[in-house]
Amino acid sequence: MTSPDSSPILVELADVTKSFGRNGPTALDRVSGVIGGGRITGLVGPDGAGKTTLMRLMTGLMQPDGGKVSVLGFDTQKDAAKIQAAIGYMPQRFGLYEDLTISENLDLYADLRGLPPAERPAVFDELLTFTDLKRFTSRLAGKLSGGMKQKLGLACALLKKPRLLLLDEPGVGVDPISRRDLWAMVENLTREGIGVVWATAYLDEAEACDTVLLLNQGKLLFDGRPDELTGRVQGRVLKLTDTAGRRRQVLAKALDRDGVIDGVIQGDAIRLVVRRDIEAESAIPADAGAQARISPTSPRFEDAFVDLLGGGPGGRSKLAEASRSFQAKDSLPVIEAHGLTKRFGDFTASDDITFAIPRGQIFGLLGPNGAGKSTTFKMLCGLLKPTEGEGRVAGFDLRRDGAQARNRLGYMAQKFSLYGDLNVGQNLAFFAGVYGLSGQRRRERIALMTEIFDFAPIMGMSAKDLPLGLKQRLALACAMLHEPEALFLDEPTSGVDPITRREFWTHINALVEKGVTVLVTTHFMDEAEYCDRISLIYRGRSIALGTPDELKASVATPDNPDPTMEDAFIDLVKRSDAGVAT
Repeated sequence: MTSPDSSPILVELADVTKSFGRNGPTALDRVSGVIGGGRITGLVGPDGAGKTTLMRLMTGLMQPDGGKVSVLGFDTQKDAAKIQAAIGYMPQRFGLYEDLTISENLDLYADLRGLPPAERPAVFDELLTFTDLKRFTSRLAGKLSGGMKQKLGLACALLKKPRLLLLDEPGVGVDPISRRDLWAMVENLTREGIGVVWATAYLDEAEACDTVLLLNQGKLLFDGRPDELTGRVQGRVLKLTDTAGRRRQVLAKALDRDGVIDGVIQGDAIRLVVRRDIEAESAIPADAGAQARISPTSPRFEDAFVDLLGGGPGGRSKLAEASRSFQAKDSLPVIEAHGLTKRFGDFTASDDITFAIPRGQIFGLLGPNGAGKSTTFKMLCGLLKPTEGEGRVAGFDLRRDGAQARNRLGYMAQKFSLYGDLNVGQNLAFFAGVYGLSGQRRRERIALMTEIFDFAPIMGMSAKDLPLGLKQRLALACAMLHEPEALFLDEPTSGVDPITRREFWTHINALVEKGVTVLVTTHFMDEAEYCDRISLIYRGRSIALGTPDELKASVATPDNPDPTMEDAFIDLVKRSDAGVAT
C-alpha cells in the first residue's frame, strides 16, 4: 500500500483516541492519517497537543483507548515487540547517562538493542562520522552541549538501521546551527528510504517537512503538505514599514483594528495577517504616520496556523495597564555589563562581555548552545559571581549591592522555576514574600495577578500539573509581583503554542512601552526580531552587536538579498570561525 504521494505506508492511524484517567483530558480525539517512507512527516503542535502520546502509541509502549494503530504492517496491540525491534525511537528526554562517555553510551545502547559485538566497530565508526562526534568519544555525555546530546541520541536510535525513525522534539533547546545539522542528517536518512516522524513545536521546522500532521488539544487540524496550509493565507500577509514612533505602539494599535487577525514585530517592520475582505490600507493605524507603507509579503506556516486557530489575542495588555511607569533618569542605562568575564578553572565561559541597555528597550542574547550566553545572563541576574568585570542593574553594582539589584529585577528561568508541589496561590504568596511584599500591598498584588491572568479557577492546582501555557503565565505573574524595572527572560516561550507566545509578547511589548527594560535569551529567531538590539555570543565572546535589521543586512548577498535572522545567526558564526571581521 502507498500513501497519496506514492511513498510506501509505514504507519496507519484510524480514529485513534486516548485519554488519561476516567475523567482525565482527551489527549487524542479520533486522529486518522498515514505516514510514508522516504520522507519527513512533521508531527506539529504546541506542548499538550498530543504529539508525544501519538508517538508512544506508534512504538507500542502505550495502547489506544479506541481506533487502531498499524506500524510496518503490525498491529501495535498484538505485535509491539516486533515493531520495537524494527524502529528507532528518540524520546523527548532521551536517557543518556551523563556520567558515561559518548563511547560508553553507544556500547550500552548497543547492548540494549542486541547489536552483535563483531558489528559494533563499523557501525560506531559510521555513526560517529555521520554525527561529527568522532573527536569527542571520550567526553562525558553530561559535558556535551544541547546540540551534541541530540546528535548522540540520534546515533543511539540508529544503532540498528530502522525502517521508521521516531524523533520526539529533537530541536527543543537546540540552537539554529545544531538544528540545521540535525535536519541535514535526517534528510540523508530519508534518501535511504527511512521514514522519519519529527515531532516539533517549532513552526519553522514544520515548514521544512514533506508533510505534516497538525495537532492542537488532541485534535487533528490539518494533514498535508505545509505549503497547502500556508497557501490559505496567500495575499493576506502584509508588511507595514516606515512607521512613525515606536513600532510596539503601532503594532498594538494595528491589532485592535477590525479585520487584523494577527501581528508580530519583524525588525523595524510589522507583519500583519488580515481577513480576506479587508483592504490592505485599512490595516494601517491612524497614528502610524504619513510615510507608513504596507505591502504583501510571503506567508509563513505560523501565519496560517494562527489563522486556523482563529487569530491572535489582540494588542491589549491588562498587565501593563495595571503596572507603574518608569521614567528615564539622566539617560542612564538600566542594565550594564562592563568586561564581564567568568572562568571555571582553565575554561573561560564568558570573556569581556560589554553592553548597556537603556530604559524601555529589549536586548537579546543569542548564541549557539555552550557559547556563554546563559553564563552572561546569570552574572547579570546576580546568580553567578563574575571572575572579572562589573554588572549593574538600576544603578546597583551586583557585587556590592546584590540584594538591592535583585529587588529591582524580575526573573523567568529557562526551565519552569516555580515550585511544582505548591499550588498556584501558594506560589504567588511565596514569591511575594521573596520580593519583600507584605501586608496590604502583598494582598493587592496577588489579587491583581489573579484577576489579570484569570487564576481563580486554578488557584488550588499544583504548579507541576498545569499545562505549559498556564505555567508560563504563572511564572510571568510571579516575576512581575513587585513591579520590577528590569525583566530577565531566559528562553521564556520554549514549547508553548503560538497564541500563548503572542499573548506573552503583547505583555512584554506593552511593559517596555511603560519603561520596563528587558534582557532575553531565545532560540526562536522570530522572537529575536522583537529586540531593539542583539548581542551574538560565540565561544564566550560577543561577535556581533546591533539591531536585528543591521545584523541581517551585514550578511546580505546578491544570492540572498533578504536574509532571515537565522541566516544572520549562522553566517556570523561561520565568519567568526573563519576569522572574518563582522
